[in-house]
Amino acid sequence: MSFEWWTILDTHGKLLSSQTAAQLHERIQSSSMDAKLEALKDLANSSRDVTFAQEFINLDGISLLTQMVESGTEYVLPLSSFPFFYSVFSGITNTSLLQIAGYVNKSAMDTAVLQRSLAILESMVLNSQDLYQKVAQEITIGQLIPHLQGTDQDIQTYTIAVINALFLKAPEDKRQEMAHILAQKQLRSIILSNVIRSPKPINDEMAHQLYVLQVLTFNLLEDRMMTKMDPQDQAQRDIIFELRRIAFDVECEPNNSGSIEKRKSMYTRDYKKLGFINHVNPAMDFTQIPPGMLALDNMLYFARHHQDAYIRIVLENSSREDKHECPFGRSSIELTKMLCETLKVGELPSENCHDFHPMFFTHDRSFEEFFCICIQLLNKTWKEMRATSEDFNKVMQVVREQIMRALTQKPNSLDQLKSRLQNLSYTEILKIRQSERMNQEDFQSRPILELREKIQPEIMELIKQQRLNRLCDGTCFRKISSRRRQDKFWYCRLSPNHKVLHYGDLEESPQGEVSHDLLQEKLPVADIKAVVTGKDCPHMKEKGALKQNKEVLELAFSVLYESDEYLNFIAPDKHEYCVWTDGLNALLGKEMTSDFTKSDMDTLLSMEMKLRLLDLENIQIPEAPPPIPKEPSNYDFVYDCN
Repeated sequence: MSFEWWTILDTHGKLLSSQTAAQLHERIQSSSMDAKLEALKDLANSSRDVTFAQEFINLDGISLLTQMVESGTEYVLPLSSFPFFYSVFSGITNTSLLQIAGYVNKSAMDTAVLQRSLAILESMVLNSQDLYQKVAQEITIGQLIPHLQGTDQDIQTYTIAVINALFLKAPEDKRQEMAHILAQKQLRSIILSNVIRSPKPINDEMAHQLYVLQVLTFNLLEDRMMTKMDPQDQAQRDIIFELRRIAFDVECEPNNSGSIEKRKSMYTRDYKKLGFINHVNPAMDFTQIPPGMLALDNMLYFARHHQDAYIRIVLENSSREDKHECPFGRSSIELTKMLCETLKVGELPSENCHDFHPMFFTHDRSFEEFFCICIQLLNKTWKEMRATSEDFNKVMQVVREQIMRALTQKPNSLDQLKSRLQNLSYTEILKIRQSERMNQEDFQSRPILELREKIQPEIMELIKQQRLNRLCDGTCFRKISSRRRQDKFWYCRLSPNHKVLHYGDLEESPQGEVSHDLLQEKLPVADIKAVVTGKDCPHMKEKGALKQNKEVLELAFSVLYESDEYLNFIAPDKHEYCVWTDGLNALLGKEMTSDFTKSDMDTLLSMEMKLRLLDLENIQIPEAPPPIPKEPSNYDFVYDCN
């Protein structure tokens, strides 16, 4: 029964679609322009239904729509909004293509028509190789540049989309030619000033098109990245000779100067200083793909365009101990490979990605400049880590993290990238890692929070014992009278059994602890009523210069005992103030609330948590405890040894 109903409904739906398609097919052939346009709008809405679209196509509707495109601009706008409009233009003639290209090439054109025309051209290029060839003959990047100089972001977005489509579908030789045009300063400057740095915020679609353009540009490096070095190719070997010459400022010796063995020994020594893995034949280092010849290209660019930095790195490392030198050759090869992975060189653009970097539009050799900044960062990080040859992979991991964190901040220029990387030193990376580990979800889970609550009383007791031990050691205080004489001292300390405060005057500041025998005055802890601080202290309420002294006020505290007796203190510094107020409050069974206690609690609690969780590293801690299994049916499983 269910199958019959679905069959009836499906048949009925096709019948309605067929009738509607026939009616609209007739309406779009009306002699009235307004009636045609109205019919096209209805057709665009109805064509979202796949069944209707197929019925309309069966009526030879595509040919009819193609004729309308060729007849005038007024039909481009409604037709380009069709869900299946790619089909409309798949069999387009040269006449109609020239007409649409003409709309794009005109200096003054209706914005809506221009936008739709650009969208049509993009779709043509992406959906048909034949149409790409037709469009490429009619539209050049030079003709598209004026559309980037306007202020309409939608027009700019569609223009870059057309450039990307032409770039993506172009043959290899044509792509290199286009890349040369894209690398020219004029086009980069227009994109940078009119699009990226425009006062209008960049929307997601524009960000995606800029990301695609960035990826396609970097993909031009793929050929070099996947090309192995031929150790027998003299031109390629000459590049390595050039690296050696720039680094050590030596003239290439003529072939007959010295013995062959002597020259080989000299070359081997220099190639070792340059940090190649294969000292005898460094060409072998570039046979791994990726990064292939791209690594050698980067090294030569660095040596020629940043010669001082290149020479400094090579000579600095060649003067270190062998195990502490940062090998320039090996580092450059691994760094180039890392940068290719980071920038996804050779991969097709992702459809939903908007991750473009403005700095790559500021230089015509942006990848090479990026490498030059990063190789100097690598050398700096190596020194900060005091790395040896065994730490090479660890250094590369840190450098990768430094680069990724700097890129996340989206620097607007290569200089800004350099500045960001300077602030991301190895020490700073360690701090960030520690902070992130403490903020991980695991540290906020219920078992971890329960563990913290369990540990806190133990830590607080440890801090309390430390404070009381410090009170037992005692402290020397200045004796300040109303006459502001500061030439006398007094000393106070707690008895080892924590029951009595011993104190007394001294003629001069002691060099060490003062014995209980020299302190004549005593105050039983049981007699202490309260501890007050700051303005509440009796000696701070007196009139005089001390009342206005904020520093003294912050160091003042008093011990009140009996009815109106008190012992006044002014601590020598903030540390002693925290120790004594905490210790006295602990003696009275009150909470220790100083900043010093909070800092100690955070430090000690963090260390204790890390120690206790050390064995659980990289193990996910569950939110709830595991279920308790059911009791066994009997307990007769105990083995009887007799």
